[in-house]
Amino acid sequence: MTIRLYDTSARQIRDFSPLTDGCVSIYLCGATVQAAPHIGHIRSGLNFDIMRRWFDYRGYDVTFIRNVTDIDDKIIRKSAEQGRPWWSIGYENERAFNDGYDVLGCLPPTYEPRATGHITEMVEMMRGLIERGHAYEADGNVYFDVKSFPGYLELSNQELDNLLQPEGEGETGKRDPRDFAMWKRAKEGEPSWETPWGRGRPGWHLECSAMAHKYLGREFDIHGGGIDLIFPHHENEIAQAKAFGDAFARYWVHNGWVTMSGEKMSKSLGNSVLVSEMVKKWRPIVLRYYLGTPHYRSMIEYSEEALREAESAFARIEGFVQRVVEKAGGVVEPAAQVPPAFADAMDDDLGVPQALAIVHTTVRQGNSALAADDKEAAVERLAEVRAMLGVLGLDPLDPQWAGESDRGEDLHGVVDTLVRLVLQQREAARGRKDWATADAIRDQLNQSGLVIEDGPTGPRWTLGPR
Repeated sequence: MTIRLYDTSARQIRDFSPLTDGCVSIYLCGATVQAAPHIGHIRSGLNFDIMRRWFDYRGYDVTFIRNVTDIDDKIIRKSAEQGRPWWSIGYENERAFNDGYDVLGCLPPTYEPRATGHITEMVEMMRGLIERGHAYEADGNVYFDVKSFPGYLELSNQELDNLLQPEGEGETGKRDPRDFAMWKRAKEGEPSWETPWGRGRPGWHLECSAMAHKYLGREFDIHGGGIDLIFPHHENEIAQAKAFGDAFARYWVHNGWVTMSGEKMSKSLGNSVLVSEMVKKWRPIVLRYYLGTPHYRSMIEYSEEALREAESAFARIEGFVQRVVEKAGGVVEPAAQVPPAFADAMDDDLGVPQALAIVHTTVRQGNSALAADDKEAAVERLAEVRAMLGVLGLDPLDPQWAGESDRGEDLHGVVDTLVRLVLQQREAARGRKDWATADAIRDQLNQSGLVIEDGPTGPRWTLGPR
């Protein structure tokens, strides 16, 4: 058994070899909490939740760090505009992110450090970098000297001569315009902390280098985040950490975006879809299916139609689960092992689409067993399906989802009452041998997206493909 991952730094899929046998350490760049999360934000957390679950299934002891950036230019700007404390804005949105992770079934991280809780570690790192000649103070700012670090830009595969470094307001005194800020001099009215170089606040990149060092040490296994973080954020993290003396991350794993009309979903473009609004319209488990089942490196083009397709696909799985539970007369426990083909797909760079195909194949086999009244085979298939869905965080019988769809359950009850009234009319027509009316009622229900099945205890309905 070998898990293989696409390593951005190597530009190829590599066998995963842990730093410590039986253990895996993961650092994921988490939320910058200037606003509530849209589904593009949460996709990253969800993709790495599936990674974390798979490592756990394979027997690894997982340490998973997901940080919170609770101070940055946008938070400070909103604080001034709204007349609210910066920490109030950050905490409100941090809670919104955690609500989003929780409602979509993401396991909590081992630790979730906030940037502002690690100023001491940042000062220590800057002091060490200045002493080693990799950083310098100017006008109360502290900058990293990119020309002092020969490996700079190897992750993003750029040429230093062609580099255009993003620059923030007030970044004066640079020796080279390509140098980046690790610490920013305090402006009047802004939050600030005391340092040997005067009062100021951290730069974005410094935060993650310092927190990864504190919680995972000088070297760890996997650093993750969205592809938009490769440059400048991750490139600058590497420069700081390695110039400080850390070996830093052994593998770099990046997830794709959620796009709308071909553009990255972002607040600045005004095309974001907030998680808090989406879960009012769609069951959270369906939203997890939609965001978590494409390959993590692929782009997801958002559309209502794609969500409806995900809803229908998951309904077929869920319908099978419910039918077998009814047939078995109780809950069927997950199998101890997933099918080998599913494991092979997951081991190969977390191939969730290929793994999901095994889930659907097993569901079809289980439905065939139900049709043949082979209870034992149907129960065996359900045990396998539950094991696979558990790895993906999509098992509808897991306690995580027990109360996830209060709105959906209420709606289900209303629909169930209405459908049963129609089915009673159909049964009355069948009793009169009025087959034309009975068939017409069934056809109309099918056109409405419902599948009607006649069984020994009477007709039952489920959602069908749309």
